[in-house]
Amino acid sequence: MIFTKRQGMKKQNNLKRKDRALWGSIYVFAFAAAFAGSIAFKVKHDPLGGEFKADWNDSVGKVYTDIAYGKGEANTFDLYVPADGSRSGYGLIVYLHAGGFTSGDKSGDAEMLEWLCSKGYVTAGVNYTLVSEAHPDASVYSQSVEIRESIPYVIAEAEKLGYPIDKMAVSGGSAGCCLALLYAYRDAETSPVPVKMVFGAAGPSSFYPEDWKCYGFDIGSAESDTAARVMFSAMAGRELKAEFGTPEYDDEIRDISALLWVNENSVPTLLAYGKYDKVQPYEGSQRLLKALEDNHVPHDYYLCEHSGHGLQNDNKVYRDYMRKILEYLDTYMPLK
Repeated sequence: MIFTKRQGMKKQNNLKRKDRALWGSIYVFAFAAAFAGSIAFKVKHDPLGGEFKADWNDSVGKVYTDIAYGKGEANTFDLYVPADGSRSGYGLIVYLHAGGFTSGDKSGDAEMLEWLCSKGYVTAGVNYTLVSEAHPDASVYSQSVEIRESIPYVIAEAEKLGYPIDKMAVSGGSAGCCLALLYAYRDAETSPVPVKMVFGAAGPSSFYPEDWKCYGFDIGSAESDTAARVMFSAMAGRELKAEFGTPEYDDEIRDISALLWVNENSVPTLLAYGKYDKVQPYEGSQRLLKALEDNHVPHDYYLCEHSGHGLQNDNKVYRDYMRKILEYLDTYMPLK
């Protein structure tokens, strides 16, 4: 069979796309596998003595599960409403699940959602389409768009149940923190209700190879640059072509880099990171911290000096971070 030049180029481009998809999957799934191992301790144990758990029953609140917000199979959310439905307005807290963008489910955050709801807030866990063989085109960007599209449905459902929402906070862990930061900084202006604060732990917010030492992307060789470009392209959902470290590259990666959206109007931010994180770059969190400082954004940053991605070796610091969540809620989302 004789191929024309156009047919040959088409075949070559198809092979390149398949190669990018393969290597993108390898790196993104490595992210997920490392994450799963790092949180095993906190999943199996409660070193904080139940301080951040609610004795969940009908006198505290009620949960409505698997409410649809879109046509996708994963486009569902769980809504937790407090037992007291007499107030004129309620704050909403959306908590986004972890899992390296390839795994996880809103049900895994039930304890966190129940605890926050027990404080008087409407809370919601939102699922999003995961990167998988069934959904190879899913990306951090497409997931962030789904989260943005889910919020009006969450608010409408709460109001239908008799809980009018007049303000909100967004949060999450790891991948969920990445998506929460994107909503808080990138999408807050289009939110149906004012976004008052964001909090989260161990979420990537920037994508510069020199920061991603945990994957060897900082070496600066042609091979390491290619690996970084493949992974970041898979996460961005588009091929990144610009040279690293240029304004053009910032423009290309901007849609998934919360760092690049920080400005003097960004919402108050509460963060926790592990110094020995091998899943997402600790160095990237330092960039985010500097951006918050430079723009005079109210913030608190908790560094777990002895921990990796799961923040498992600094229980005192993690307890302080969790207690600080309540202080932030009292300050920026006070109950009426």
